[in-house]
Amino acid sequence: MDKIYDLVILGGGPAGITAAIYAARKRLDFLVITLDIGGQAAWSGDIENYTGYQFITGPELALKFQEHMDAFGIKVNMPERVTDLEKEGEYVKITTDLARYKAKAAIVATGKRPRPLAVPGETEFKNKGVTYCATCDGPLYKDKNVLVVGGGNSALDAALGLAKICPKVYIVNMTEKLTADPVMADAAAHLPNVEVRNDTMVKSISGEAFVKEALLRRHGKEEAIAVEGIFVEIGLLPNSNFAARLDLNEQGEINVDCNNNTSLSGVFAAGDVTNVAEKQIIIACGEGSKACLSALSYIIRRKW
Repeated sequence: MDKIYDLVILGGGPAGITAAIYAARKRLDFLVITLDIGGQAAWSGDIENYTGYQFITGPELALKFQEHMDAFGIKVNMPERVTDLEKEGEYVKITTDLARYKAKAAIVATGKRPRPLAVPGETEFKNKGVTYCATCDGPLYKDKNVLVVGGGNSALDAALGLAKICPKVYIVNMTEKLTADPVMADAAAHLPNVEVRNDTMVKSISGEAFVKEALLRRHGKEEAIAVEGIFVEIGLLPNSNFAARLDLNEQGEINVDCNNNTSLSGVFAAGDVTNVAEKQIIIACGEGSKACLSALSYIIRRKW
């Protein structure tokens, strides 16, 4: 840990990658630490609202991100997981599962991850019938009975899309009624192949090589239903476990101001891990560029 970087960027999604490209153009001595390239963007299916592309898929956009970084020769430590972030004097110290780093400034752009069901069988059948992205994986379940877990807009959006290609779509919602926008709930109610199970929980998932069955519980009674796909749409969790020293909101998101400052001087944050209202790829990119410019200003203003 003798080397001191100008900047360390945590995360390789849209925010982190954009910050890295700006850092490269500003000739900063920096490093990117991430588990993957693309983040949630890589899970997306058809993207039609990213400026410059009338249509592009998530994996294609992630590849474009990688190519853009390669063109600048950006150093990426991957896969590497951040475990702690703190100030050490004037510097920021980052600890990962592999090493420790010191920098004049840091940008946290670690994004979010799907909230798990935390039931037996979920981990075993992940990517074998259990999925967290209907946009990405929905086409794989054409002509199969599926189950969507959740009652919000993301769950209803997934269910309405799947209803076009699946003979039966169950919506399993743990609350007494759907929380999605009424227009979406009404649309689902008028589809003959969509069945809503409110006040119901998934207790376990079972199968052989792939998912075959979900065990549901409602008012103390259990029922097994045959499905080949389970789409978990119960929200996202910010990847901020390592950032306990920063000011977080009730959702665990990092609070930032309009210049991407966090509660620790020299530490900036961008993208879905922050409290910025809208979570969109293009917004994350903009926030990443802002965070890098703010970090650059911070570095220049101080005497090291």
